[in-house]
Amino acid sequence: MTPATGVASTVRFPAGFTWGAATASFQIEGDRAGRGDCVWDTFCRRPGAVVHGDHGDVACDHLRLMADDVKMMADLGLQAYRLSISWPRVLPQGTGAASPSGLAQYHRLFELLLEHDIEPVPTLFHWDLPQALEDRGGFRQRESAWWFADYAALMAEEYGDTVDRWATFNEPWCYAYLGHASGEHAPGLRDRAAAVAVAHHELLAHGHALQAMRSVRPNLSLGIVINPSPVHVDDTVDPDVERRIDGTLNRWWLDAALLGRYPLDVLDDLGPLATCVQDGDEGTIGQELDWLGINYYNDHFYTARTATTPGVSPHVTAPGSAPLVVDRPQTDIGWPITPQGFEALLVRLQRDYGDALPPVYVTENGAAYQSAPAEVPDADGVVHDERRIRYYDAHLRAVAAAIEQGVDVRGYFAWSLMDNFEWAWGYSQRFGLVYVDYATQQRIPKASAHWYAQVARTNQLPG
Repeated sequence: MTPATGVASTVRFPAGFTWGAATASFQIEGDRAGRGDCVWDTFCRRPGAVVHGDHGDVACDHLRLMADDVKMMADLGLQAYRLSISWPRVLPQGTGAASPSGLAQYHRLFELLLEHDIEPVPTLFHWDLPQALEDRGGFRQRESAWWFADYAALMAEEYGDTVDRWATFNEPWCYAYLGHASGEHAPGLRDRAAAVAVAHHELLAHGHALQAMRSVRPNLSLGIVINPSPVHVDDTVDPDVERRIDGTLNRWWLDAALLGRYPLDVLDDLGPLATCVQDGDEGTIGQELDWLGINYYNDHFYTARTATTPGVSPHVTAPGSAPLVVDRPQTDIGWPITPQGFEALLVRLQRDYGDALPPVYVTENGAAYQSAPAEVPDADGVVHDERRIRYYDAHLRAVAAAIEQGVDVRGYFAWSLMDNFEWAWGYSQRFGLVYVDYATQQRIPKASAHWYAQVARTNQLPG
């Protein structure tokens, strides 16, 4: 925006800026043949766990339709595709013998992407832990770090000659705390000590995975994807709650991955819950990163939990906190729209970590809209989702503003390429640039997809 007129101005991004879109394996792949169960398969079978009892058995049938989907990406001008590998698809038991058919499916997908000049950017873990490993204690067990490192080394050996850029984990905070403290996500536990153990063992697994992958392919570009967010509290809670939540949501992950140490105040807050941290672990976690992925959707707002507040707080050092509904526009999933917070977050990363901060990629950012008005194909087959366009435009302007202030942001991946299984929300929320008719698996690029394609092709936001 120009200050004098309030009119949006044209914004250009640096030369070489990467434009992509993102998905995750359980949310889109389908094709259960040969894939072992994961914790989300089990969670979906739990009555009441997922809206409408939805599950991921078919989802977007992406593996069967991958050739069409890759062509669609190319038609939209995408330069990169962030996906995740299903651990139980390539290792049905989590360890041991690999599945030749599972390995072959990703070989084919990567080949198709490269044939269309689209860079594949795989993430090794996007929450679909093999159920066989969950039955052995999952990431609550310290041994999980070596399970994951062995899996990571196999992926580097299998695909590292054609795939350069990898992430170890996606949003490990969510898997640890939504999965093990509040129980909203798989595996659906409510155990504070387990949640902290998972949070630590995920990072320990990340460190060991970086070592293992580099021992196999020294020239890979390796990173991790986290989901930090500015934290705000109202006057019903102790102001220290803001520091406590910021500690476990943000600084725990950033300090460990970038500085090789946990924040001392967070360790103090956790007390006996952090006995899982052993001497030498933090040095292992703090392996050098080639890049850092940041997922951002909204700032977080909190108030005091009351007797009528449903559920359990995922914030184990601030259990009396509850989400605060703020008076500002929201997406249809109920998340506030806070692009100014996105800019502030990116600038904070540079301010707090300086030379320790590697190049940053925005690995997820997007909005769920599907109602009022309904964003479904009209009589001409067009999906009008102008609200999503406005969301993307505002957040991309926030990225550009952060770049102007010196933050080294190298690329942006829209969430999501297509409508998909949105975890505990099932298919009730639509984040996609592309509309999916789940009954027919027809894909229809929305107005936002065509807008985003133009942004990607011109490397700029229109005025």
